[in-house]
Amino acid sequence: MKQKLYYGAAWYPELWGEAERQQDLRLMQETGINLVRMGEFIWSLLEPEEDSIDVRPFAEHIRQLHDHGIDTVMCTPTATPPIWLTHRHPERLHIRADGAVMSHGSRQHVCTNNPYFRQRAAVITEELARVLGQLPGLAAWQLDNELKAHVAECMCGSCRSLWQEWLEHRYGSIGELNDAWGTGVWSQTYQRFDQVPQPVATPFLHNSSLVTQYRLFQMEKVAEFAGEQAAIIRRYSAAPITHNSNVPFHLDNEQLFRELDFASFDTYASQANRHAYLLNCDLWRGFKPGRDFWLMETGPAYAASLTSYGEPHPDGYLTAEAVAAYALGAGAFCYWLWRQQRTGSEQPHSSIISAWGQPALGYDNVRAASAARLQIEPHMLNTRPVQAEVAITYSDRAKAFLATEPHRQLNYRSLLGDFYRRILDLGIHRDLLPEGGDLSGYKLLFTPFIHYLSPEYMARALDFTAGGGIWICGPLSGGRTAEHTLHTDAALGELERLAGVCSKFVYPMEGTGSIGEAFGCSAPLSLWSTVFEPLPDGASVIGVIAEGRTPGLAYLTEQPYGRGAIVMLGSLPSGSEGDKQLCALIEHYAARAGVTRRSDVTPGSILCPRCGASGVLWTLVNMDGLGGSVTLPRSGQDVLTGTPVPAGILSIGAYEYKLIALQ
Repeated sequence: MKQKLYYGAAWYPELWGEAERQQDLRLMQETGINLVRMGEFIWSLLEPEEDSIDVRPFAEHIRQLHDHGIDTVMCTPTATPPIWLTHRHPERLHIRADGAVMSHGSRQHVCTNNPYFRQRAAVITEELARVLGQLPGLAAWQLDNELKAHVAECMCGSCRSLWQEWLEHRYGSIGELNDAWGTGVWSQTYQRFDQVPQPVATPFLHNSSLVTQYRLFQMEKVAEFAGEQAAIIRRYSAAPITHNSNVPFHLDNEQLFRELDFASFDTYASQANRHAYLLNCDLWRGFKPGRDFWLMETGPAYAASLTSYGEPHPDGYLTAEAVAAYALGAGAFCYWLWRQQRTGSEQPHSSIISAWGQPALGYDNVRAASAARLQIEPHMLNTRPVQAEVAITYSDRAKAFLATEPHRQLNYRSLLGDFYRRILDLGIHRDLLPEGGDLSGYKLLFTPFIHYLSPEYMARALDFTAGGGIWICGPLSGGRTAEHTLHTDAALGELERLAGVCSKFVYPMEGTGSIGEAFGCSAPLSLWSTVFEPLPDGASVIGVIAEGRTPGLAYLTEQPYGRGAIVMLGSLPSGSEGDKQLCALIEHYAARAGVTRRSDVTPGSILCPRCGASGVLWTLVNMDGLGGSVTLPRSGQDVLTGTPVPAGILSIGAYEYKLIALQ
């Protein structure tokens, strides 16, 4: 990766003639585009017949881009296998849980676990890497495209065989599986591994262990496929490798990026949903610590397809998005797409250039964001994001557990996003870390909505707490085993003893009239909740149930552990009063933990602290279009204008940004 901030767009030169391609190259230079991503859907063009492969046209595209000062992200085209691969062999097609077999077309219609697909994917990837891998201007590789964005778990015959092998490797004997899953319920005991079904449609629900383990099995196999592809590319190319992922996809991102070189994601969050956009930036920064993440796709104005469309961004918001991403650790900010597609399912999607070659809605904003990128580039390149003191644990495994057991249609992304938004709006600098993330240097740790806490995670969290950190665990955390079963020694297992509590009841709070009191606030309680009694000489009660089915019991407790404390949040305060109570909880424990990397930035604006050889750099960005302010603790200099800035309140206008070097 070169020492520049990348500003890019997805380009499909295979869909246009030479005149349009030359116009595109000229306009890309005018708009400041210095990175193009291409190739993710070109398999049928490169290999129209089996073993008849010619990737040379894309070598020429890369050379032409390079001649115009534009680098390339080359994609492997495995998301859209050609018709010859699928037409005569239905066993290669993805099969849904309801038995529906995917037809050829659209994308992701073939199962990535099918051995023949894997073989052909390896062939086309190797040829791309061999011919293109050493070309000047090749900046990076992207594997596939949005893996598992449109399909969930596959139920084909290849997956069934691999599933049963995976189970045998995991459990060793069928007796161990039967015992771990409790298959005696409803007479589901198995005699051999080849009898264990996939979670296809049934009259009622499957065993929870079977469903969750199948989800985890599929996540592991997708990561395996990506690892195979990466290994092929590395034989021919030193360019770094990534994948464009997102939270809703059926993936274990921590596992996926473990074998890749840097993290990237796609997002089309609207201005009204800006906290989700910022969550992605904080999350993907955490998957590969110390390395820039890339925003590989976002809309220049709005997202749309034949059947839906989003609200266009307000003028100025695109610049705020780009500056915020770069300040939070992005090395690239890229659009989908450059030239509007005249055919296909996404014809209405916003683009930088229309299908007829004219500037599209958002073109002026794309140019403005490009100018902002050039203005901030030297300051971003000379600094790095400061590690936060507050960490929130993110878990794709938790997403799998919650998909199996969603209660009243709970959604992990929404739950986590709402929780994250409160910390964001309080002006607290925060990191989102995967389960295996390093907790060194943090002071306050949140672990919400994670049904299963692995022994490895528990050990890291307890080490963090013993060293002086405050660990806030819950709600919905710790109540399930690795097999998605209930603990039998206590509702939350060993965690209860460590937290100095006894779980008296676990039940759904909605509709019970339960009111919780803590930090001087009263609020309704929600979700499937755990209520506690302190053990003798155990935890202190911080939040008590004042009304409802279980008055007098605790839903919020605190227990000293080493030099720190374990705080159990057994229920989620809800509504406007619940929001106040949760904010009071966060404020209280941030102060207790000695969190200093925070500010009084107004909600709707963000402060991104960075640090370099010259000291601390604050990037202030307004994202709600209403303007905002922050208090500078000491004087500094506006590095974009060179003017001194006194300590005190600093204001910014709608979608404005400022870079302040603190003295």
